[in-house]
Amino acid sequence: MQRCIFVTLVMILCVPAVRADPPNIVLILADDLGWGDVACYDAASKIPTPHIDRLASEGMRFTDAHSPSAVCTPTRYGILTGRYAWRTRMKNQVLGPYNAPLIEPGRVTLAGLLSEAGYATACIGKWHLGMRWATHEGGVLPLYWDLQYDQTQIDLAGPITEGPLTVGFDSYFGTDVPNFPPYCYVENDRVLGAVPDRPKPEEVYGRPGLIQEGWDLHDILPELRDRAVGYIETHTEREPDRPFFLYLPLTAPHTPIVPNEEFAGMSGAGDYGDLVCEVDALVGAVLAAIERAGLENETIVIFTSDNGSPGRAGDPHLRSPEWAQVSAVERLFGHRPSGPWRGTKADIFEGGHRVPLIVRWPGRVPAGSVNGHLAGTIDLMATLAEAAGVGLPEGAAPDAQSMLAMLRDPAASVRETLVMHSSGGRFAIRQGDWKLIEAKGSGGWTRVEIADDAPAGQLYNLAADPAETQNLYDAESERVSEMRAMLEEVRRD
Repeated sequence: MQRCIFVTLVMILCVPAVRADPPNIVLILADDLGWGDVACYDAASKIPTPHIDRLASEGMRFTDAHSPSAVCTPTRYGILTGRYAWRTRMKNQVLGPYNAPLIEPGRVTLAGLLSEAGYATACIGKWHLGMRWATHEGGVLPLYWDLQYDQTQIDLAGPITEGPLTVGFDSYFGTDVPNFPPYCYVENDRVLGAVPDRPKPEEVYGRPGLIQEGWDLHDILPELRDRAVGYIETHTEREPDRPFFLYLPLTAPHTPIVPNEEFAGMSGAGDYGDLVCEVDALVGAVLAAIERAGLENETIVIFTSDNGSPGRAGDPHLRSPEWAQVSAVERLFGHRPSGPWRGTKADIFEGGHRVPLIVRWPGRVPAGSVNGHLAGTIDLMATLAEAAGVGLPEGAAPDAQSMLAMLRDPAASVRETLVMHSSGGRFAIRQGDWKLIEAKGSGGWTRVEIADDAPAGQLYNLAADPAETQNLYDAESERVSEMRAMLEEVRRD
């Protein structure tokens, strides 16, 4: 009996200590990273991603995870609000340069919720959710700003009255969109450094607009890396007992395709693959900073992407050499950014919205586990709120469901249905293995030949037909009716 008690005590003492305090949260959001770009997702990938792979080996990898939209802005809105962006004024596409904020005043956000719960909150990276810029006359820009207007009317030296700081972040550093004006960094609520005052040269990738002297696209990712590492180190020194939330939305591997020299030739997928290697190295730097600070066991690290990659050959949006580089990745190098899935970024097909999703939380999430059940990044707000022990106010994160049970058990499932949205405003809904698409084509960028007698929509069984090649819309009319009713109920609610 005494020996049994002794053995039990030894087993208890050998179990790693798990803190009951609220965890730190680091959410890394890659931009345009495809499911097939990450080696631990696709063994045929031509791109080495050792740091992301390591994260997966130490946490949970979701294989059926989806962004709420197949393009940038609406996914970012969904992650930070737990609400589908098509419930807002944004019914398709993304926000343009100088557009007003998409997050409505008073909307509860993940950052705001955690801030009220005592977290330090920081955003470092690409915002692309709109900022409210003032004019020299003392007014503000209209809801939608068109680049045909004179950008010199904008007071780029003045404060940004609505942006990251007004939706719950204590601090912000980054660039709104690297391929949109103004071409500069923003720190908190102002342009950092000299005010952009000259037209962007044509050889610099992006839309016409004002650029800051010395602005170099190659510097962005290293700067975001250094700022993120610095934030972790500084916060640990200044407020070691206060949990923090670091939202790190990257600018890559979205165009412009500008990997730095140290990554040249690192992949087997050209400059695009080399830029993914640079993203992977950034992930490694952040993980190393967490470990140096002694916070590995106290920090939830999440890695995902805002949508799929545009890297299939035949992309019709070849507006520059950079776009041509991405589109030729499969044709020239045999690398499939979308992996086995049909379509690309912007599409309602799987390649548009099926994304990598990896979560590490030592002591809570089983290391090296894989969850193959339906999951969505729309659920991150509800999940992280529960993980932090913070209750959701009434009406907050209305479309989100907590995935905490899935994180604890790779066999667990919390979602029966999930809605996805394309750049063209087309809807799809998942129910188990079945996927209903309310469109005849891709709803995005992939060109699809549509016969005159084609069904009014598309229905696929992804378990039997993961490549979405056998349209069962007409053959499964009863199922189509049921799933359309489910989709309509979500939209109505």
